[in-house]
Amino acid sequence: MHTEPSTLYAKLLGETAPITWQELQPFFARGALLWVDSGADLIAVAEAIAENHHDTVAAWLESGRVAVMNDTHAQDLLARDPSLWAVVVAPWVLVQERAGK
Repeated sequence: MHTEPSTLYAKLLGETAPITWQELQPFFARGALLWVDSGADLIAVAEAIAENHHDTVAAWLESGRVAVMNDTHAQDLLARDPSLWAVVVAPWVLVQERAGK
């Protein structure tokens, strides 16, 4: 069964863009970065946060699929400079590593 994406999903998809770690560092310094595991749908996570799906988001946080960016991870991104994608769901910036650079 095929379901159409929600209007919010489509809006967030349109607002998702490639970004460098250098551009994300000010958000990291403010504690406003959420890391989304590469196995998760970045836009679906953003949509769940935007729509306040507390139980779903809590489960992702508990499992580690979504996490507040920590110093160790930030240092790794600085050293590797991978290809990243981000979307804003205020007050958060959600970021995910993409394959290839």
